[in-house]
Amino acid sequence: MSKKQIIIEPDPILRKKSFDLEKVDDELRKLMDDMLETMYAAPGIGLAAVQIGILKRLIVIDISKEENKKNPLFLVNPKIKYKSENTSLYEEGCLSLPGHFAEIERPAECHIDYIDYKGKKKSLKADGLLATCIQHEIDHLDGVLFIDYLSKLKKEMIIKKLIKHKKETSKIIL
Repeated sequence: MSKKQIIIEPDPILRKKSFDLEKVDDELRKLMDDMLETMYAAPGIGLAAVQIGILKRLIVIDISKEENKKNPLFLVNPKIKYKSENTSLYEEGCLSLPGHFAEIERPAECHIDYIDYKGKKKSLKADGLLATCIQHEIDHLDGVLFIDYLSKLKKEMIIKKLIKHKKETSKIIL
């Protein structure tokens, strides 16, 4: 396994749509393992392939809280089949927008179809934090970031801060 570099907004790739995968094979499983290692190291609870520069409809998630009770979820070609009318509010952050958080309202429950780590078709009914995380990560696959749900002013402020931070971290110190 190897840790990958997480792409930070603003970067045009984060706004592109990801492509469906044809099959789950050893190469894809290695990518999923690398994504999981990257997500844990960040640390985060979800990571879409586009966030490491790969335009494939692939997500890893683990909302478990305890270090020794990992419960990773691998979602290949996830498709939302149902979203509840009831909503919930969570303070969301994103590995591609480090240090920035905002309360986002999303459907409280969602049902998805996907392919798992072993290549088997599955369905999942999710609510609470898992439903929020799934929707957040599927948004990534469609080129949408959580800041797109904010007012134009809040969104622009966050992007300006990220641009400034990128410039500061790219300077060479002698």
